[in-house]
This record gives sequence, C-alpha cells and structure tokens, in this order.
Amino acid sequence: MSSFNSSKVEVVTFLLIGIPGLEHIWISIPICCIYFVTIFGNCTILFIIKTEPSLHKPMYYFLSMLAFSDLGLSLSSLPTMLRVFLLNAPRISADACFAQQFFIHGFSLMESSVLVIMSFDRFIAIHNPLRYSTILTNARATKLSLMLTMISFLLILPFPFSLKSLIYCKNTLLSHSYCLHQDVMKLACSDNKVDIIYGFFVALVGMLDLVLISISYVFILKTVLGIASHQEQLKALSTCVSHICAVLIFYIPIITLAVLYRFGKHTHLLIRILIADVLLLVPPLMNPIVYCVKTQQIRIRVLRKLHLK
Repeated sequence: MSSFNSSKVEVVTFLLIGIPGLEHIWISIPICCIYFVTIFGNCTILFIIKTEPSLHKPMYYFLSMLAFSDLGLSLSSLPTMLRVFLLNAPRISADACFAQQFFIHGFSLMESSVLVIMSFDRFIAIHNPLRYSTILTNARATKLSLMLTMISFLLILPFPFSLKSLIYCKNTLLSHSYCLHQDVMKLACSDNKVDIIYGFFVALVGMLDLVLISISYVFILKTVLGIASHQEQLKALSTCVSHICAVLIFYIPIITLAVLYRFGKHTHLLIRILIADVLLLVPPLMNPIVYCVKTQQIRIRVLRKLHLK
C-alpha cells in the first residue's frame, strides 16, 4: 500500500469502508436503484427544460443548474460506492481520491449557491412580479449560473493540491465509501493547519448560503403577510414549496452531521456513516421527484413525454 523513502511515507492508495454490519452484496441493490432513479430523474429535468421553449425562463434555468449539480454529485460518488458495496473493492488511488473529493465538494458548493439564487428568484417573483422579467432576464440568469459554477470550483480547487502536498501516516483507512477533504486531511502526519483553516473558510461559505436563504424567506414572509387576500397569500407561498423542500433535504443532513462531529463524539460510527451517505444519496434523488410533483409545468411535460394523460 505504501512505499518508503528517507523522509516520509508516500501514500499510494487509501482504503474506503462501507456500512459496518451491512457488508453483504444485497445492500448494493437499493444503492444501484437510487443511483438509477437519480440519474434518470435529473436527466429528465434537464431534457424537459432544454426541449421546451416555454420553460426557457430564469426559474427553470436555475432548476436545470440544480439538476446538473445533483447529477454531478451522484456521478462523483457513484464509482467508489458501487465498488465498495457491489464488488467489495475498497482501495482507491491517492490521485483518484483527491480528484473525487474535489468534485464532491465542488458540486455540493455549487448546489448550495444555486439554492441561494433560487431563493432570491422566489423573492423577486413575489415581491415585484411586474418587474420580474426585466430584473431577471434569460441572459442574466445564464451569466449568473456560469459565474456560480466557476466560483464554486475555484473555491475547491486548492483542496487536491494541498492534500497532495501533505505527508501521511501508515494509517490510510477513511471513514466513508467516498473521499472527503476533512476525512483525508485528518490522516496527515505533517502540519495541516493551512488545510484546516481553508477548509473551515469554505464551510463558512456554505453556512453563509443558508443564512442568505433564511434572510430571503424572512423578506418573502414579510411580503406575503402584506397581501390582503388570504387566498393570494397561500398562492404566493405555494410557489416556494418545492424550493423549501430542496433546502431542507440538502441542509438537514449537513447540519446533523456537523453537530454529530462537533458534539456527539461518542455517537456510534454507523450513525455518522449513514447520515454521510444520506447526504450524497438523498438530495439528488429527491429534488427531481419534488419538482416533478410540485411544479405543474414540469409535471405536465414529463407526463406528456411519457404519453400519459
């Protein structure tokens, strides 16, 4: 696994783990089904938005970015999770591990940023519906989406290079069935203070996104409460249901896992692993389902493509 020189242990491979007590091959069946539904659902969302001219609007451009980030997140974690659960092959090369954590964190940060922009989109649509089309034009939505993607991956870009520069101990056993920055970083024997500080900064950026989403909804509620008609209030809030579900599905596992690592040091390892797997498996799975069910324009076109009445 490792080769030696005079000054350090050069890590060639890391070891991933599955779910303790559930190493049987049957656990790979639901995981394969989840990945299949996830990829099919998000590809369907992207296909519907691309092929339907009536959906070429900022709201649906942001939804396509959400589907793209979900698809990227799933495809980033799929190879190692299937190898661990289906083939019982836990080894991963160091370079492949560094690349995987780059894409997982990059697409996660991208999804967080998209959720922020979608909350602003809902605020503008409710607060100033008459000027919505002039404030958020298609060109601005496209530029904003591209900018978000670039910023997300530029923030994560230092991660693989900093991890590659670290000196690792002989212990190369990771805590999940995929590679994460903090998980790899803790195996280092050399000074990793820079990695810790920069990793904490990136985590704060992610939490800042949640704060901005919360502020957006404070203003949305303030605007809705100012509407005289109770029926109009419910109608305005109903346009936010899908986005609220996406925010909860994405952030609840992240916050739960962060709390367990910070305060639940005696929490069973199995619980942490399950929540970490939920973090990567559930949001990409549920988002297309939620938007197909709660967004009439998407639902009608999906049913039409499936030739259902």
